[in-house]
Amino acid sequence: MPWPDHLFLVGCGNMAGQMLARWLACGLDPARVTVLRPSGRAVADGVAVVTGYPDALPAGTTVLLGMKPYQVAEVATALAPLCDADTRIISILAGTTLAELRARFVGIRDIVRAMPNLPVGIGEGVIALHADAPTAGEARSAVEALMTPLGLAEWIPDEALFNQVTALSGCGPAFLFRFIDALARAGEAIGIPADQAARMALATVQGSAAMAARADADPATLADHVASPGGMTRQGLNVLDADDRLLELLIDTLTAARDRGEAMARGE
Repeated sequence: MPWPDHLFLVGCGNMAGQMLARWLACGLDPARVTVLRPSGRAVADGVAVVTGYPDALPAGTTVLLGMKPYQVAEVATALAPLCDADTRIISILAGTTLAELRARFVGIRDIVRAMPNLPVGIGEGVIALHADAPTAGEARSAVEALMTPLGLAEWIPDEALFNQVTALSGCGPAFLFRFIDALARAGEAIGIPADQAARMALATVQGSAAMAARADADPATLADHVASPGGMTRQGLNVLDADDRLLELLIDTLTAARDRGEAMARGE
C-alpha cells in the first residue's frame, strides 16, 4: 500500500478517528501520522498528537480536514501558510465546497472532497470522492488508493450531487440503524422477548445485506424471490409496498438530509 509520506489530521473526531484506526490496522506506520487535537488526548500508540500548528509540514504531506465545518475559516488561516504546492488536501467537511476550499487554500493544486460513512472503521464503508480539473491524475489515484482499505470508493463527477450522495451513503448508516431498532421493537410488539428480537433483527439485516452483496439479482428481485404467492412474506410486503409508502418515506428522509447539506453550504 503506497501510504502518504506524512498524514496530518486536523481534528480526529468520530469519522476521522474511524478512518485513521482502519489505516493503522491496514499497516500505516503511526510514525507517519500527526494529529492536531486541541485537547491533546492520545489517539493511538505511536501517533503524534499536537495541540497547536507546527512551524512547518513535512514534504509530501497529505492533510485530512476532519474538524467541524464551521471551523474551516479559522483552520485555513493558520494552516494555509504551512502548505506548499505539493501539499495534498482531503476534506471530509460536509457542506464545504471545492470553490470555498480553493479560496482558502490558494496555491494548493490537489484538493479532494471525500464523504465517508461510519463503517469505514471496519473496511466496509462508502467514500464519495470529488475533485476538480486542477487536481492531478496522480493525486486522484493516490487518494483513491488511500480510501480503498476503507471500503467502496466512488468518484462523483458533479459536485452538485455531493449532498445527495451524502444523504444516501453518509447519513445512510444512521437510517439503517434506526430501521434495525424499529424491526426489533416491532418484533417485541408482536410478542417476541425484547432481547431476542434485538438479536434476531440485527442478524437478519446482517445476513440479508451480505446475501444481497453476493447475489446476481438486485434487491427488489431478491425480495420477490423470498415472497411466495399468498404467503406471510408477501402479505408483509403488501403493507410496505402499498402506495409506495416505504419508498416515499425514504425519499422524504434523504430529501431532508440533502436540504440540510445545501443549507449548510449557504452558511445557514
